[in-house]
Amino acid sequence: MQMPDPKHIAAIVTVYNRWSHADVILGKILEGYHHDRKAFPNLRLVSMYVDQFPKNDWSRDLAKKHNFTIYDSIAGAVTLGRKEVAVDGVISIGEHGQYPNNARGQIQYPRRRFFEAVTDVFAKHRRTVPVFNDKHLSHNWADARWMVDRSRELMFPFMAGSSLPLTWRRPSLRLPRNCELTEAVAVGYGPFEGYGFHAIEGLQCMAERRRGGETGVRAVTCLQGEAMWQALDRGVFSRELLEAAMAHVPTHARGDFRKLTLKDKESGVFLIEYRDGFKAAVAMLNGWVHETEGDGGGFTFAGRLRGEPRPAACQFYLQQPDPFAHFEYLLKAIDAMAQSGHAGYPVERTLLTTGIIDAVMISKAEKNRRVETPHLDIRYQPTEWGFALDPVPRTIKR
Repeated sequence: MQMPDPKHIAAIVTVYNRWSHADVILGKILEGYHHDRKAFPNLRLVSMYVDQFPKNDWSRDLAKKHNFTIYDSIAGAVTLGRKEVAVDGVISIGEHGQYPNNARGQIQYPRRRFFEAVTDVFAKHRRTVPVFNDKHLSHNWADARWMVDRSRELMFPFMAGSSLPLTWRRPSLRLPRNCELTEAVAVGYGPFEGYGFHAIEGLQCMAERRRGGETGVRAVTCLQGEAMWQALDRGVFSRELLEAAMAHVPTHARGDFRKLTLKDKESGVFLIEYRDGFKAAVAMLNGWVHETEGDGGGFTFAGRLRGEPRPAACQFYLQQPDPFAHFEYLLKAIDAMAQSGHAGYPVERTLLTTGIIDAVMISKAEKNRRVETPHLDIRYQPTEWGFALDPVPRTIKR
């Protein structure tokens, strides 16, 4: 069977340098999934808008090598300089680069600005194409809600989020749909907002499979310092599930995790109260988790299934460094959306996780107060989109 012609893609990026999100996603369109020029998505990168050009920029050399055009406006990249939408899909990557923080410590990446400029072109020329937005939708709830509402108004496929829900799980854990999941704990590490979002997406791709599907979140609290472990001792979140999730972290410091995390200002616990009574926690164990090349990182999950004697638990395995193959499975989802015109999994998941991390940052900035979230009355059903099952490819040098 002959492969259809590749879909033409416009990329809107903050920066393009080595190991940026632009590189680990778009580089797989240009050089193959494993940067070995063997297996490719059925996509062709034809245009790009780059917001910043640092000294280590790769985009201009890649444009010459791979024959795509860098435009000086987002509209130019989407129209290819014509008076029409001239591409089959858009990948928007608002990650990395030099952007200011707001008072809460959130990096103000221009994701809404990118998305608004793209959709203004859609509206002007009365044609839409699928759009993927990397990571959370925005650093603030109002922009995130606007983006999803805009996609519905113009009626185009819209997908967003982290690579964690699509990467390898060790062991390979798929919770049954409509399972009796009663409580969950996720473990994460790294920059509080940027990696906290990844940990929440890992949690949510499991939590949404509980009986009835997703019902939304009632309140969020961010705890830091002694309050984290005082809450654990009071049973506010499960010691058994925390220990089960920690057991899947491959590399960590020796010693008491409580004392080690208290020494790191980026550690914290997010308490998430769902509208249906389900409860979950994310423990950002900076100071205890160590990321070592080849160990897959310290993002893990543990959940309690009614009637099961032991928690269901796994690691979300991240292959690194090059070719960062977990992004292959994110790109495969983008490719499928471009080919079919349908999103493989709901953007509502990332709308919810965006709202959760925003509430976390509000709670953190306001002395760890409990933040009620009536706006996170977000209901959706999970899909059966798969995650990585193939062997992990070998690392390479570029």
